[in-house]
Amino acid sequence: MFNWKTIDTVLLDMDGTLLDLHFDNHFWLSLVPLELSRQRGFSTDEAQQLVVNAYEKVVGTLDWYCLDYWQEQLQLDIMGLHRTLVDRIQLRQDSMPFLAALAAAGKQRILVTNAHPKSLALKLEHTELATGVDAMISSHETGYPKEHPQFWLTLFEKFQLEPSRCLFIDDSEAILKAAKLAGVGHQLGIANPDSKKPVKVFQDFPAITDYHSLLNDLTREKDNKKGT
Repeated sequence: MFNWKTIDTVLLDMDGTLLDLHFDNHFWLSLVPLELSRQRGFSTDEAQQLVVNAYEKVVGTLDWYCLDYWQEQLQLDIMGLHRTLVDRIQLRQDSMPFLAALAAAGKQRILVTNAHPKSLALKLEHTELATGVDAMISSHETGYPKEHPQFWLTLFEKFQLEPSRCLFIDDSEAILKAAKLAGVGHQLGIANPDSKKPVKVFQDFPAITDYHSLLNDLTREKDNKKGT
């Protein structure tokens, strides 16, 4: 799928790309409305419509990903609620083998996420993800979401990257487009971010459902390096 000789660095989204998005979908689309309904006496439908309307107002902005923003907007203990679901925080089964193969092939692995630092810390606490990457950055450190071109400029400068020699993997086609516009040389979609939902169809980018489909080419890359 890719000529790995042209790729030095792999930039990896977290939720839906390395972690199963089921945790986040269940939290924001089920637990939050349920808790609003319980605390305020709304019907389930009213609570769901309230949160959908609130989400739509800030989609694509840093606030959409900000736990502090949602705690204030919804008047809920967002981090406390997160901790009630930690058993649902799961790595994709194919993530760690892929990350290990990238390391063996000499590729730099950078976690590039819109997740709020509090959410990131919780997920690192309950998975082995940190052992599979060389560096990480949350968009909240830059002041811009991945949808914004300034995020990418800050990322390239921080890690001294050559954008054309980077591969970016994400489950959002809109964010893949933002990366391409910023100069990232290669993009790849994840078509099954949530293990409990149907496979997505990507229109403008190649997409996979299993990282194992990339391992043969990566192994050849590693073997070629040994032979030089």
